[in-house]
Amino acid sequence: MKLIRVTYTKWYNILKDGLSKENPIAIAVLGICSALAVSNRVENALAMGLGVTFVIIASSLTVSMIRNFIPSRVRMITYMVIISTFVILVQQFLQAYFPSIAAALGAYVGLIITNCIVMGRSEAYASKNPVRYSILDGLANGLGYTYVLVVVAVIRELLAFGTILNVQVLPDTFERWVSMAMAPGGFFVLGILIWIIRELTHNYEVQES
Repeated sequence: MKLIRVTYTKWYNILKDGLSKENPIAIAVLGICSALAVSNRVENALAMGLGVTFVIIASSLTVSMIRNFIPSRVRMITYMVIISTFVILVQQFLQAYFPSIAAALGAYVGLIITNCIVMGRSEAYASKNPVRYSILDGLANGLGYTYVLVVVAVIRELLAFGTILNVQVLPDTFERWVSMAMAPGGFFVLGILIWIIRELTHNYEVQES
């Protein structure tokens, strides 16, 4: 019974870290470029978030499975090859089934390869932990990335276009905020959201004297 309780506690802590306490965007401040570039519409944010989540889970699973066989000298290039393989799968899937979204995301899908969140989870967690925990860690960080992206996208799309998922929400008389369709608007919304999340999680930068 005690072992089960300890296991559930560890799983809960992994989920909590990825979603809030160590959120990859709000706390670790990683993946900011893609967050600003693709969060002007909800459908783009969802596609990018789910794509990144899949790549993190799949690459963390693979790295964890073969971690004892990867020579230390070539571990980074090994991670890159593994991550690249899954990014190509995501890219091909979007181009085959969602060509409009693939076109809107453009090069940013391919740039998942260089996303620090994906590489960071492989190096910092999957290379040192069992498969089951690595999968959960990948899921938590992927969802943590996704929900921040989607929240930003909801605000930006609503104010910039008056729609959510291309469904008209605000009347035509509503004055559109053109800045929200551009990266500066995304930076502004993301900054406020990061501040809110850090306030709720009591995660503050400590200034050294």
